[in-house]
Amino acid sequence: MIATMNGAGKTNRQTQDNIAYIRQMLGELRGVASNEGADMLCYLIEMAFVEAGDIQEGKRQLSIQQAERNKPAGMPVKPPGEIQF
Repeated sequence: MIATMNGAGKTNRQTQDNIAYIRQMLGELRGVASNEGADMLCYLIEMAFVEAGDIQEGKRQLSIQQAERNKPAGMPVKPPGEIQF
């Protein structure tokens, strides 16, 4: 099978690997949020987890740019720095 490029110049394999990594991290974050009793965070993380799974299975497109929808706000997200437990 020939690797094709997506809109960001990456191969489909790279994109699938990145989505799989994101989904794995979301699963771990869900556990942390659950341990802290953060119900709303659990819900939002679960929704992102489901979306990532749908993209992996081909049920949903990676991007909705062609659809008539509002664009994300593009909020700046600062990395938290070193995680302390």
